[in-house]
Amino acid sequence: MKSVFLSDVHLRTERDRGYRRILNFLDGMKDAVERLFIVGDFFDFWFCENGSIYPPFREPVDKILELAERGVRISIFEGNHDFGLAPYFCGKGIEVYPDWADLTLEGQRFFVAHGDMVDRSNYRYLALRKILRTGVFCRLQEMVPRPLLWQMASASSMVSKGLTVESQKALAEKMDAFAREKFEEGVDAVVLGHCHIPLLRQCEVKGRLKTFVTLGDWVEHFSCLIFEEGRFELFFSEP
Repeated sequence: MKSVFLSDVHLRTERDRGYRRILNFLDGMKDAVERLFIVGDFFDFWFCENGSIYPPFREPVDKILELAERGVRISIFEGNHDFGLAPYFCGKGIEVYPDWADLTLEGQRFFVAHGDMVDRSNYRYLALRKILRTGVFCRLQEMVPRPLLWQMASASSMVSKGLTVESQKALAEKMDAFAREKFEEGVDAVVLGHCHIPLLRQCEVKGRLKTFVTLGDWVEHFSCLIFEEGRFELFFSEP
């Protein structure tokens, strides 16, 4: 079984550097992948009511739905930029995880999450995250016309970045420490997004090989993880 994990595409407009590249990548997996895990921040923001999608997202969403229709099992994880995805995608046969998932692939136990909650010391961001996911916030956004809301979201997406910004290397090390805690709990592989650094590390814990992965992004690295027949590989998309 071939599984692909990717994150942090941060789609905003058709002019994005990675826009066509991710569309071509999704096209290429139609007959070659059994499972696709989109591990947060595929979109730079997400607001959808009554099926009304931000126009530049229409083609990427159609590509995802086409894969699901062809039998690819798709799991989407909410990130710090795109959340509230379930009302649209769950009705189309796609799994949506608001926080994390503990699942088994080929006999290995995986912990998968976007990774924005790993740093528990970032109280300002965690408070903002909680507020943005409340029913009150959802009701407020429903009062704003879609075009205006999309403009506001596009202009303000830097807010979340500002509250989560830190050295990517420092964040990677915090994630590594988090992964080691999970390994002690019996998890075999920890796969996280958010960090934007593509990284794969393996170690042995209690006689069993453990794997820690940060997925990188589709802004600079165009990277993803391929898991097949028990093997882990970081893959980098060609232009």
